Amino acid sequence: MAGDYRFSFGPWNIHEGADPFGPPVRPKVSFAKKLKMYKKLGFDAVQFHDDDAVPNLEKLAPAAIRKEAAAMKKALQGEGLIAEFVAPRLWEHPSGIDGGFTANDPACRKWAVERAKRTIDVAKALGTKLIVLWLAREGTYIRESKNAIEAHRWLLEAVNAMLEYDSQIEIAIEPKPNEPTDMAYLPTIGHALAFAHQTADPQRVGGLIETAHALLAGLDPSDEMAFALSAGKLFSVHLNDQNGLKYDQDKSFGAANLRVAFNQVRVLELADYAATGRYVGLDVKAMRTQKADVACKHLSNSRAIFLQLVEKVRSFPLDAAAQLTAARDYEELEMLVLGHLMGNHRS
Repeated sequence: MAGDYRFSFGPWNIHEGADPFGPPVRPKVSFAKKLKMYKKLGFDAVQFHDDDAVPNLEKLAPAAIRKEAAAMKKALQGEGLIAEFVAPRLWEHPSGIDGGFTANDPACRKWAVERAKRTIDVAKALGTKLIVLWLAREGTYIRESKNAIEAHRWLLEAVNAMLEYDSQIEIAIEPKPNEPTDMAYLPTIGHALAFAHQTADPQRVGGLIETAHALLAGLDPSDEMAFALSAGKLFSVHLNDQNGLKYDQDKSFGAANLRVAFNQVRVLELADYAATGRYVGLDVKAMRTQKADVACKHLSNSRAIFLQLVEKVRSFPLDAAAQLTAARDYEELEMLVLGHLMGNHRS
């Protein structure tokens, strides 16, 4: 069944284990070595930040950026890989400290739009038309520091500038309610799609739903996916897991909420998501205490769990479920679901 779905992850998912409370615990892995791991782990595509593909792009002229991105595309081809998307990494630059697109300083807003255009150049050179916007610092730590009405208008101007810059790109907004800001603009897929409708070309603006981000908003990821799918606006997913309303944990898919994971797979199956050609992306972190020689199991395990849940969805006794639903025997339906997930067989 692996052939039905195509999988991706970002190079940041293979990491050294540093966190806000401690230093790295594993040796650094070169980008070239990471690329060689993809196919071995069963993955087909690479998620990029702009400066993953072109390091130090802030110091390069547009022509040099395109040249380096073209070289990266050759490196991908050498490993049998392609780029899924490119995302502008605005949140690590001094000009993005208060958000780029929604900064009060017009010079910072101008920088953010120009950086986004360079991201589009990188994406074109890599051979992908998908741009992901994770609006990391586009929000506030203190409400009175920004005019939120103006901020949303500035964000709309920035996205329209991106759409005008290239008529082929698609933009996937990745909502998250908080972290690193106290409260982020466009915190849910509902906000993102309402925003998309206001853009100059709504057909080219959709969403990327991350499991943990939906859970942090107190929402069910499968319902968020269903909302986007019903509108034809689910451009990608980032599957992982989350143990409650905490910081963004990026746990292995299904590790904390197996039934929630089952329902995410179920909704993708109901929509025949695999047939769209879009990717099942992972955004998962290895446990900090994981040893270096087994520090990719979070990726292979998450993929394996997804595919096992595909089988669970496809083998689910639909006729029995339909009868119980018609009879409004939801307690028995619940047992049917739980028994199926646990491998039990109920007559």
